[in-house]
Amino acid sequence: MKRIITISLYGVLCLLFINSAFAQNITVKGTVKDATTGETLIGVSIAVQGTQTGTQTGPDGTYTISAPGNGNLAVSYIGYASQTVAINGQSTVNISLKAQANELQQVVVVGYGTQRKIDVTGSVASVKGEEISKQASVNPVSSLQGKVAGVQITNNGSPGASPQITIRGLGTVYGNTNVLYVVDGVWYDDISFLNPADVENVSILKDASSTAIYGLRAANGVVLVTTKRGKKNSTKVDYNGYAGWQTVTNPVKMANATEYATIINELYALGGKSPLFSDPNSYGKGTDWYGQGLRDAFVTNHQVSVNGGGEKSTYNMSLGYLSQDGNVRGNNYERFTARIVNDIEPVKNLKFGFNIGGLYSKSKDIPGGIFHEFYSAAPVVPVYYADGSYGDPNDFNLGSNPAFNPQVTLDYFNQKSQNYRFNGNVYGELKFLKNFTFKTSLGGDIGQAESRNYSPVYAATLTQRNTISVLGVNRTETRNWIVENTLSYSNKIQDHSFTVLLGQTAQRNKLYSLTARAQNVPYSSEGDLYLTLGDQDSRFISDGGSLSTSLSYFGRINYSFKDKYLLNASLRADANSAFYGNNLWAYLPSIGAGWVVSNESFMKDQELFNTLKLKGSWGKVGNANVPRNPTYLEVTQIPQYAAIFGVDQQLYTGANIASFVPPTIVIERGVGTDVGIEAAMLNNRLTIEADYYNRTTDQAIFAIPILQSLGANVSRLVGNQAKIRNRGYEFSATWRDKVGQDFSYSLSGNFTINNNKVIEVVTGLNPIYAGGNGITNGALATRTVLGSPIGEFYGYKVAGVFQTADEVAQSLQTSAKPGDFKYVDTNGDNILDSRDRVALGNPNPKYFYGFNTSFNYKNFDMALDFQGVAGVSVYNANIAYRFGNENFTKDFYDNRWHGAGTSNTYPSADVGSTANSAPNSFYVQSGAYFRVRNIQLGYTLPGNLLSKWKIQRIRLYANAQNPINIFSYKGFNPEVGGAPTEAGIDANVYPLYATYNFGVNLSF
Repeated sequence: MKRIITISLYGVLCLLFINSAFAQNITVKGTVKDATTGETLIGVSIAVQGTQTGTQTGPDGTYTISAPGNGNLAVSYIGYASQTVAINGQSTVNISLKAQANELQQVVVVGYGTQRKIDVTGSVASVKGEEISKQASVNPVSSLQGKVAGVQITNNGSPGASPQITIRGLGTVYGNTNVLYVVDGVWYDDISFLNPADVENVSILKDASSTAIYGLRAANGVVLVTTKRGKKNSTKVDYNGYAGWQTVTNPVKMANATEYATIINELYALGGKSPLFSDPNSYGKGTDWYGQGLRDAFVTNHQVSVNGGGEKSTYNMSLGYLSQDGNVRGNNYERFTARIVNDIEPVKNLKFGFNIGGLYSKSKDIPGGIFHEFYSAAPVVPVYYADGSYGDPNDFNLGSNPAFNPQVTLDYFNQKSQNYRFNGNVYGELKFLKNFTFKTSLGGDIGQAESRNYSPVYAATLTQRNTISVLGVNRTETRNWIVENTLSYSNKIQDHSFTVLLGQTAQRNKLYSLTARAQNVPYSSEGDLYLTLGDQDSRFISDGGSLSTSLSYFGRINYSFKDKYLLNASLRADANSAFYGNNLWAYLPSIGAGWVVSNESFMKDQELFNTLKLKGSWGKVGNANVPRNPTYLEVTQIPQYAAIFGVDQQLYTGANIASFVPPTIVIERGVGTDVGIEAAMLNNRLTIEADYYNRTTDQAIFAIPILQSLGANVSRLVGNQAKIRNRGYEFSATWRDKVGQDFSYSLSGNFTINNNKVIEVVTGLNPIYAGGNGITNGALATRTVLGSPIGEFYGYKVAGVFQTADEVAQSLQTSAKPGDFKYVDTNGDNILDSRDRVALGNPNPKYFYGFNTSFNYKNFDMALDFQGVAGVSVYNANIAYRFGNENFTKDFYDNRWHGAGTSNTYPSADVGSTANSAPNSFYVQSGAYFRVRNIQLGYTLPGNLLSKWKIQRIRLYANAQNPINIFSYKGFNPEVGGAPTEAGIDANVYPLYATYNFGVNLSF
């Protein structure tokens, strides 16, 4: 025993001596060469990792540096992959650098597999997770804004809301217009459950050739998301967190109390009434309702992940927490996420594992019309009187509008929502006979969303009161599953490389919804509110749901000859329960070809292009997210049609036809072509990609409004109505370089031109009208017609404002009065009527662009992102969305007509009248904007400092998102979404806000 102890102590002493020797600085020399050619490399940067010590190789490729014997050398050179080389006490360390693969040689995720970018013949864009995590977005999709050509993202400012994404223009109008998200092989309509820090990579499939492999769900494009997985023989713990605040930018300034009283008196005078306010100046500034209802909102996000594994198993586990207050007082959203990924390889060529995620979120909601109330509320009304009671608009004789105090609306609105979601998949993968791989996967998405709204008994103002309490409950359940089996064969025979893929998919999507309510439910401060506590006679329950099943078979072949000539072809056969008979199956083919010109012998002596590829593709996709093909007409219950029947005299609710459908609805298909060029130049520092695309949606499904005389509740005819075309150009370029030893940078830009047009419609030249209705005082503000874009704004063209009664008398608008809009007789028939309406603007952006940069200097890093759109219009429905004495904006007050010669552009205070509120060019404004999307400055602590704490990395950063927004639109935010035929109509969207936060990235 004593001998063993002696040996052990001797060994420890030796180790301590060796470690001490290694820790001392030694002189290290060596040569740096190209790993392929063996040529020496001049100007290679070599630094002692974690210190400021560095040098460069000389003309002969050699270097000399002083470094600890147990240290590491960080080696970097433009056009080559960076390396970290251990010194291990050696005085001579020779280094071989491998030429860095440019972007075209990187591996990208495509449908059911991966390919080198150089081998892809379609249009696929890839964004790394580290780029997504640079922005403090709560949804991974928001971080893509401005980063990918051809991709338009419209953010909804509501906490926790999912952004709207459009790829290469709007092609689907009816039903589900969302893109298909595929997360680790499972299909979703949105990815709000996913923490951005869990994302490893996002691939966006843009052309029909790339998306055709996903068949009837790919009409709107496909977004493939790969989450982070474990790494063998390592253990790593990461923490990513930030905290900050959101503040409203570009607020709309409203008229103050004195200005409001002045303009309301003008409105009364125009109607032949006596002034409402005897002394407008006595009201002063009054109440700023936006200032009262909005606030700076706190936001914080935290994520902890553990990543690692051994030789036969890897894992990645993460927990996330987000708390986001809304900019409306009382509004907040909390989200808890968890994800665990485990890959096991018990024996060679056999692998299986699972990827499971969970989400729980809860929110305190706000009333749907609160922004209209902020906009419309009278500033002469105080929030509270001196005795603490609410200010009452009825005390000021304002009439039925605005007979509300927004503070009352907020205080007595009690709705809370919560959402549970569990999703993921299990898989198995077997490689056999050298070239074959079989993979099977079972995935699912199980969720439940619930909201409870309670309206108590209260009496705040004369009209804002409730004598009977009401409890309402809404619940939606989803139960979706998908099974996929694929068999692939890959081989290379001399100059021929090919991969053959065969696959089969079966899936089911089930939704169940329940709505219930009861009256006279007693209030509970603990939140114990139950329907059974209400009056039995008042209880109401309504439920519904949908079930969709599909079966698919698909195949694809990727072929390459001498890495110069490329061919990709696929075919998918889809059957979906939404269709039947001869329309049950859809066969969706695609083909793509490419020519890698830079691999030709005649290109060997040129020095401009490192890689040059020409490509072209064609494909078909479909859309099954449409109404099922009914053998009977849909009906809807209508309470007004209730009647008492039977011996027991029970009350039965009647029903009527909700919509007409043609005998058969066929599958909506999209056919697309893409031609492009990809190149890497100047020692791979510059990469460019340019594409021309032409995508046509055939047999597009629309809901056409029809005459009410055909049925009291029939308002539309649903069916295959039109053919829609999106045609455009995409261009993107990236420049990466390094200056000296310490400074590197990247500049990347993208630009897209898209033209949306209806090229065929069954109604011929008869337009399909939509848009607005209630918020445009009963009129429809958009039309979809042959030769024009979907949902273009449509109305009268304003030529000015009538100044005098004589001018009115000499016009075609003899019923008008001074201060009203003067409309143009566009068809020249000397009659001003609905036939004089014309196209006023396009809600579909023609141009959108982004510019993204990153800079690194020693331990500092900075990112600047810019983004914008142009060639787009917004319909500002707020201005004329009025039915009484609503407030006006300061802009309208300052520029209004209030006497002959005062204005020839803005009408009088009677802007809400039938004639003035009719859709017209005054309300259509430019929706173009330029935005500083993101600014981030970070600092990584030196490695020699962190080694003392056994920490791998600490990075501190400050971030500003949307701090600068430049636009001419008169509303809060020109980024207005909406359904396809109603897009761009602004009736008080959630205000645009900037986010400022401080964060830390920690690894150990």
